[in-house]
Amino acid sequence: MLAEIADVGRDPVRGGYSRPVFSSGERTLVDWFTDAATRRGLDLTVDRNGIVWAWWNPAGAPLQDAVVTGSHLDSVPGGGAFDGPLGVASALRAVDVLQARGVQPARPLAVAVFPEEEGSRYGVACLGSRLLSGVLEPERALALTDADGVTYAQSLTAAGLDPAAIGRDDETLGRIGTFVELHVEQGRGLIDLDAPVAVGAAILGHGRWRISITGQGNHAGTTLMADRRDPLLVAAEVVVAVRRIAGRHPGARATVGRIQPVPGGTNVIASRVDLWLDARHVDDLVTAAVVAEITAAAQGAAAIEGCAVEVRQESLSPTVDLDPQLGARMARTLGGAPVLDTGAGHDAGVLAARVPSAMLFVRNPTGISHSPEETVEDVDADRGALALADVLADLLADGAPAERP
Repeated sequence: MLAEIADVGRDPVRGGYSRPVFSSGERTLVDWFTDAATRRGLDLTVDRNGIVWAWWNPAGAPLQDAVVTGSHLDSVPGGGAFDGPLGVASALRAVDVLQARGVQPARPLAVAVFPEEEGSRYGVACLGSRLLSGVLEPERALALTDADGVTYAQSLTAAGLDPAAIGRDDETLGRIGTFVELHVEQGRGLIDLDAPVAVGAAILGHGRWRISITGQGNHAGTTLMADRRDPLLVAAEVVVAVRRIAGRHPGARATVGRIQPVPGGTNVIASRVDLWLDARHVDDLVTAAVVAEITAAAQGAAAIEGCAVEVRQESLSPTVDLDPQLGARMARTLGGAPVLDTGAGHDAGVLAARVPSAMLFVRNPTGISHSPEETVEDVDADRGALALADVLADLLADGAPAERP
């Protein structure tokens, strides 16, 4: 199945794949999913937040207390082939296995595809699940703009969705009894454990901040060095400070992955520079301390250069402990699979506050993710899909859903 989409959204400049939400590449993958789900006899619905649901409900049971699996199909710029699509393809493969085994689910099973999980176009990760669960206000989401000035409201309209309808959806949430997300591991945990599959335990708290540095735009050739108020110089100081400050806090991760000078001309001193900070730690107080120290460093560097700094939080997710009873049950089903924490955010982490949620991770032999070097070997992809099928079969055999948070 992954081979069927291997050419969709390839990025000739960055390498890997660039499939931002509502782009032609991401929409092609959604069409691929709906076609694959239809071939399996699944019933398709799209909720008002743009989440695509493929239902397997041969018993005709009410759409409640369902076992739900799935992931996302959008990517970061120049991302790997497996971050998102592996979870969707594995869910479809798991349905194949369950149907071949003759499983007759007493509860509905759904495969879900969530939009804008990466936040690569509109800056807020897990946007679909945040809207569904009420974590993000619709007004804020609709006003988000991409690099070309296109609002999220405009993208929804172009995709055939009603911007006025997005937001917390208790009816759809009430249909989910249990959520299990399979994902490529975005680190080295399974390499070091020499295991193909693990059960997720916790998702580190993380957030994104935009740091805007304002100086004086001017001519690169006529402005003496002593007369400059260069925000790009301050930005460089901030990038170095991020690495230094995060290193003082064991377990912290802080990154500047995007810098945007305005106007961005080769012979122009920038008037403003925006840079985006990603900060994470298992202890949310440490994350806050790291960001506060980085903010102070930015303000100090700006004062020396005669610039101004504004730091705005764009998203923040506290550390999430996935459902421990559900995780323990899954580990037993899989014969004692190892249990891992992750530093990457996922829709399962957002939904965990509303429904019992868990994750499965599949080994990545490079340990590299958000990069074309992200890899999953065929044998491990198959092991992951079979592990998911075993977990789903166990959950579907139990008519009673897990206790909701």
